[in-house]
Amino acid sequence: EKENNFPPLPKFIPLKPCFYQNFSDEIPIEHQVLVKRIYRLWLFYCITLAVNLVACLAWWIGGGSGANFGLALAWLLLFSPCSYVCWFQPAYKAFRADSSFNFMAFFFIFGAQFVLTVFQAVGFSGWGACGWLAAIGFFQTSVGAAVVMLFPAIMFTMSAAMMAIVIMKVHRIYRGTGGSFQKAQTEWNNGTWRDPLSREAQFNNFSGNSLPEYPTVPTYPAGGSQWP
Repeated sequence: EKENNFPPLPKFIPLKPCFYQNFSDEIPIEHQVLVKRIYRLWLFYCITLAVNLVACLAWWIGGGSGANFGLALAWLLLFSPCSYVCWFQPAYKAFRADSSFNFMAFFFIFGAQFVLTVFQAVGFSGWGACGWLAAIGFFQTSVGAAVVMLFPAIMFTMSAAMMAIVIMKVHRIYRGTGGSFQKAQTEWNNGTWRDPLSREAQFNNFSGNSLPEYPTVPTYPAGGSQWP
């Protein structure tokens, strides 16, 4: 069995990695660039949540509500691991094993994440997100805090734009490979959605050994001797 390697935790922490990921080993070469970009998008979104936490602190110091800082902290602690488990891992498994069920899970959860990111970019009051409305509206109260609040607004907007591009690219690939809701239902009924085999493992199980194996080399009579 392959040893889990993500997240890469220091040795002094008494916890072990929970997932195994190796793009060059498990993802088909034609999809490695896209899967790596989805991974970088997850990293960028986590960084955006961290920047948003700092901006909400500046918002609070500048005279805003402390509830926004509390919500920003909750979003960072909740969405950083959950987004990895709930939409990056389904995308990784989908491309690794051509799994229709994981493609469907990715579209559903990632689509909800996209809508939430759009709301965060807009910046409605009381959402714990320093979006455009919150940042621009706070210039009348504190210019310094409002400038800091512009950074997560820009980053949320970039995240939403990149998410829209990823959804379109993954959907085009999914439809091109013949994926369907019926295949997802079959995987659900068979239970293969839990841990789908990689394409290499599927191929090995299907093809088997192409040539017979002989334990010994047959011997033949020498010269012109007759068969018994």
